[in-house]
Amino acid sequence: MDPALGPPEQMAEKRDELTPMMAQYHDLCARYDDAIVLFQVGDFYETFCGAAERTARLLEIALTSREDSTGEYPMAGIPIDNAESYIEELLEAGYRVAVADQVEEPGETSGVVERAVTRVITPGTLTEDELLSSDDNNFVAAIAREGERLGLGLLDVSTGDFYATSATAPESIADEVSRFDPSEAVVGPDAPADPVPDDCMVTPFDARAFDRERAADKLAAYFRNPDALLAADAEIRACGALLAYAEYVRGGEHEGERGDVDDEERVEAVFEGDAEQRLEYITQLTRYDPREYLLLDAVALRSLELFEPRTVHGRDDATLVGVLDETASALGGRKLRDWIRRPLLEPARIEARHDAVAELKSAVRTRERLYDRLREVYDLERLIGRISRERANARDLRSLRDTLAVVPEIREQLADADCERLRSLRENLDPLADVRELIEDAVVAEPPIEITEGGIIAEGYDDDLDDLRGTARDGKQWIDDLEERERERTGIDSLKVGHNSVHGYYIEVTNPNLDSVPENYQRRQTLKNSERFVTPKLKEREDEIVGAQQRADEREYELFCEVRSEIAAEVERVQGLAEAIASLDALVSLATVAAQYDYCRPEMLERDGRDGLEIGVEGGRHPVVERTQESFVPNDARLTNDRRLAVITGPNMSGKSTYMRQVAQIVLLAQVGSFVPARAARLTPVDRIFTRVGASDDIAGGRSTFMVEMDELATILREADERSLVLLDEVGRGTSTADGMAIAQAITEHLHDRVGATTLFATHHHPLTELADELAAAFTLHFEVDEDDGEVVFHHEIAPGAATGSYGVEVATAAGVPETVVERSRELVSEAAGDDVDDGESIEEREDAIDGDASAEPTADAAAAATADGGDIPTDVAAELRALDLAHLTPVEALTELDRLKQLLEE
Repeated sequence: MDPALGPPEQMAEKRDELTPMMAQYHDLCARYDDAIVLFQVGDFYETFCGAAERTARLLEIALTSREDSTGEYPMAGIPIDNAESYIEELLEAGYRVAVADQVEEPGETSGVVERAVTRVITPGTLTEDELLSSDDNNFVAAIAREGERLGLGLLDVSTGDFYATSATAPESIADEVSRFDPSEAVVGPDAPADPVPDDCMVTPFDARAFDRERAADKLAAYFRNPDALLAADAEIRACGALLAYAEYVRGGEHEGERGDVDDEERVEAVFEGDAEQRLEYITQLTRYDPREYLLLDAVALRSLELFEPRTVHGRDDATLVGVLDETASALGGRKLRDWIRRPLLEPARIEARHDAVAELKSAVRTRERLYDRLREVYDLERLIGRISRERANARDLRSLRDTLAVVPEIREQLADADCERLRSLRENLDPLADVRELIEDAVVAEPPIEITEGGIIAEGYDDDLDDLRGTARDGKQWIDDLEERERERTGIDSLKVGHNSVHGYYIEVTNPNLDSVPENYQRRQTLKNSERFVTPKLKEREDEIVGAQQRADEREYELFCEVRSEIAAEVERVQGLAEAIASLDALVSLATVAAQYDYCRPEMLERDGRDGLEIGVEGGRHPVVERTQESFVPNDARLTNDRRLAVITGPNMSGKSTYMRQVAQIVLLAQVGSFVPARAARLTPVDRIFTRVGASDDIAGGRSTFMVEMDELATILREADERSLVLLDEVGRGTSTADGMAIAQAITEHLHDRVGATTLFATHHHPLTELADELAAAFTLHFEVDEDDGEVVFHHEIAPGAATGSYGVEVATAAGVPETVVERSRELVSEAAGDDVDDGESIEEREDAIDGDASAEPTADAAAAATADGGDIPTDVAAELRALDLAHLTPVEALTELDRLKQLLEE
């Protein structure tokens, strides 16, 4: 166990001797031994012993100590007012956090203040706005096994979004986990954890939660007939356990009212169906089949840069979602990400979105007015979640009211909508007039944050409250008039009536006037220059005021809770409105991008298995790259059933990888429902996009670049079919030239003859272009390059046929490789080709000679001999040369190493 977690050992050894407060801390650590316990002491959350040392180091806060009769303990604390930012750091470091609050006032007890864990905070069950991204969901996943089938549940505890699916292959579950990118996962006792990525926290949970009958009972508490709702027992196990876990984690929110609850008692309460722990806002469970959407595995998500840039130095917005997201609300932002995460397959559903985008694109003023109104929309999903969990304050209710106030205006903007999708959304924009009126009548326009101190319920809403306020108001007016009356009665002009929290109301008289004090004045407090008094009537009025004010505050809180509960009962209506607003906002965003960046509407073709896929793009552009460059060269793409495998050649930096990703992103955008960056596009929806683009080692997993490449290729060859789009970039580069060429050729033949997938294959293995002539559905493309006085000029234009050279040395020059290395490289190219350097011979012709002779690849020993200029090579340099793994170096890395070794020889 992590030394920062569990009961501190130095406390455990003398538990019975600890002070009451430290014993309380010890016991909470024992109950929540998988979390860091933040223990409230006044205005701070404190940690002690090993937990203090760990949190001080992680949070970069001061490590102090606490000393009492039983010893001295390391201590580190964070201010409660700024706790959320520190909690976020602990979560990012991989810890769960148990927040132990004081659940009684210090003045109300003669002993130690009672504390209870009121929140268990984990990465996947966050509901605090300060810790959540507003633009994306935050899922917790559960995986369960039933026989050969694995069930997957996915729940966003902050919004109530709940999904379920299942599969027999762990790889399929892994793809879905990658698609939804959960922050946390609970895994059943007999289910594999392999589908969970390394950056996702795996949380142990009571194995009983995954019992089929317990899980079914838990689901039945939320949904009617879960057996009909879900397709497999594995799904029931996963989703039931997921609800149990969510209840367990969030159940502590009520414990401030109930006193401390043992962790085991909380688990039992979950199994027994404790109504107080039920999450009422989880009202829908969507069961889906992954095959209903375009499949994107983790490799494709990364390669296509849908949500994250491929390089750590890339701009945060250099992603597909970054260029598409012009949403006005958090609801729309999350919906857009969900659409990108799960592109559609059915042309009719895709066309319905295209119809809406087309209408919004052309109706400029309507689109702009909608955007302005949508900016006023609060995050309804998380708002109604807080209301249902009884965590919302009066300001939250006013935020709901303000959102409902703009719904009629949004509906008005859609009054003349032509397309079915927009008309349907308008019908679903329920203004919830009754809820809006309730809030307007009950809650003041600008309420305070606290809901227990009064000032939140509007005048006229409740007669009893108005009477209490009237009593308090009349009493205060009587006191306001008292000062003038007493001055007149006593003749003391300096007499003052005041109030403080300790002594209440008083009459203050300065010392020189004490002789004039009436007999009915009763001394309450003596000051240096004055005395303070009360009268029986003043005391009576004070009791009336305080009593009325206290009863008014209590009545206000009672009324507020009633109003909040009444709104919570409308959770499904609020969620329906949120869904409609989210979809409308996402469509407005797609239309805005289409209008601003000249996107066209793609023509979507019916899916006919006999004819395969058709991808026809005129003047296509890469949606992300074009935003980062002053100019972008458009290119066409034409792939059909009888022209489905393109072998693409050209030097590095000419645009091969960009072109392939461009085609895939255009296809994906079209299936999201977006217009696409092109002059025209004619597309058949694809079932899955596979990518093998770029090279990377899996150092932690002990796999080389070549092994990673082969694993990814094995997945493609095993799972791709004629409905797949496959992108391959430089396959076989991680091994010898001969082996790499053999692998590339075998893969090309397999994809063409047996798989039938639509494929874009970028390669430096020029003999593959000859293979394209032998395969009926294969063809070649290349990127145009010119040579001008030894310099390469890239046109980034694709053309039919094969490239005539690789221009590797010239690319090295452009990359800034030292001139001495470049010149030596020219000599080695010439020697490897078996020809003398001819000033009239082009680099292109020299490289063609190498391409035609596979045996010309220089080995490390050959390079050493050539570099030595006929002299002896020092032993250490020769050893370094022999140790070089040329197959795993990029061209620039290899040239840099060669330059370094050459300098060693010259020293």
